Amino acid sequence: MSPAASEHHVAAFYRFAPFPDFAEWRAPAREVAEAGGLRGTLLLAPEGLNGTLAGTRSGLDAMLDFLGEDERFRELEIKWSLAECPPFARLKVRLKEEIVRMGVPAVDPTKIVGTYVAPEDWNALIEDPDVIVVDTRNDYEVAIGSFRGARNPGLASFREFPKWLESELVARDQPKVAMFCTGGIRCEKSTAFLKQVGVEEVFHLKGGILKYLEAVPEKDSLWEGECYVFDERVSVKHGLEQGSYELCWACGDPIDAADRASAQYEFGISCPHCFAHTTPQQKERFGQRVMQTELAESRGESHLGPQRTESKESAKSR
Repeated sequence: MSPAASEHHVAAFYRFAPFPDFAEWRAPAREVAEAGGLRGTLLLAPEGLNGTLAGTRSGLDAMLDFLGEDERFRELEIKWSLAECPPFARLKVRLKEEIVRMGVPAVDPTKIVGTYVAPEDWNALIEDPDVIVVDTRNDYEVAIGSFRGARNPGLASFREFPKWLESELVARDQPKVAMFCTGGIRCEKSTAFLKQVGVEEVFHLKGGILKYLEAVPEKDSLWEGECYVFDERVSVKHGLEQGSYELCWACGDPIDAADRASAQYEFGISCPHCFAHTTPQQKERFGQRVMQTELAESRGESHLGPQRTESKESAKSR
């Protein structure tokens, strides 16, 4: 998609850095975001910051300039993309214990981390038969796309990952491990964890899947499927073009054309992933929500409809 095709610019960024004054940044960061008309989420925590914001390029540049005034955040890892429609309904600036929750306080990516591998060099690494390739994302993300031959830990939550790593990899005789995730942030922690427990040869995809899909031509790609993203686009393809998936209003799972053709699919009420797991009362409530949304739209009123959970991970781990 060319820049002229959309004014909805999306910037996904993070930075691990000692950030004891994180709470003091909440109000001024929100002020800058609101002044620029931005929507999305910015998380602030003692270990750094993590955000995905959308709006005009000038509004996003103003936010990044504001963050970059502090030397800790002058070298943010940023992935740029475009959206056909506004990908977020509102702005959230939140304080957290971790910018990505792993639940292992001893893990500190500012002190130790795996070896970064550029997207252009990633294929050669993961085609090495001696390398164990691991997808660090949750199961619902892996389900719509992953790298050819990658192992899926079957995670419902990133907090489950340390236990899987210890049982599957730490006991091996010095494995060579390559990890990847959406934007790179989860790999920072997972590679740091493995390094700290004694696994020496640990690599991760710099910039994550998003940077790979942007930098590597589709004809040379080892990526299969689409990449789940945590905004209203739901998924992206090569070149970071918006993907074909939609979101089930009832359960929040990504659904494709085959899911929508299923007899178990009813817009806003159920899909093949959740049909058997919700009660008639829940389905009736979901139906009422659809009716309210449609009624508001018929009146020309703004109605946000069902809101995506702040974290799909939290919804899956309940």
